[in-house]
Amino acid sequence: MKKQKESQCTQKTISLLSPLGTIQVSGCENGVHTIQILMDVAPAERSSEAPLSCVVNDSPAETSPELQRCVEWLQAYFSEPQTAGSLPFPAFHHPALQGDAFTSRVLHVLLRDVKLGETVSYKRLAEMAGNPRAVRAVGGAMRRNPVPLLIPCHRVISSSGQSGPYMSGKGNHLKQWLLTHERQRGEG
Repeated sequence: MKKQKESQCTQKTISLLSPLGTIQVSGCENGVHTIQILMDVAPAERSSEAPLSCVVNDSPAETSPELQRCVEWLQAYFSEPQTAGSLPFPAFHHPALQGDAFTSRVLHVLLRDVKLGETVSYKRLAEMAGNPRAVRAVGGAMRRNPVPLLIPCHRVISSSGQSGPYMSGKGNHLKQWLLTHERQRGEG
């Protein structure tokens, strides 16, 4: 039944040029389905003087209010991350974020409890989600996160303090960039 419901969505995709490269945001009238970081360029150099930008590169003629809200949040995040928290969050419309499954619970706890500039270990996040023995399952939830950046899986690190893999290990440099971006901009 879920698949039939999801197939009724008319998804649209907005392409953004960001300091991380191209980001594609897909969603429907009900909310954001996915965010993909294409890793088509090296992350931008940070400067404390100039704000970083995130601009719309390609957009359908009409977009849903939820997609527009997501774009505005991402633009704020890249230019002044500390202001993004005061903006309304878009609704999510992806099966991994619905219901009571462990993945959904972990992602919602991460979104709600781990703030800008903070990090949390996989172990601590498992405890916060109500299952202290599910450290590996937390890692799986991070890999299945359909909306990175909005749900900040880049803030989850190993217990040793190492940053750990991001985007299946292909985006480790992006994870480090995001953590540094949040800390530097948060101090300003």
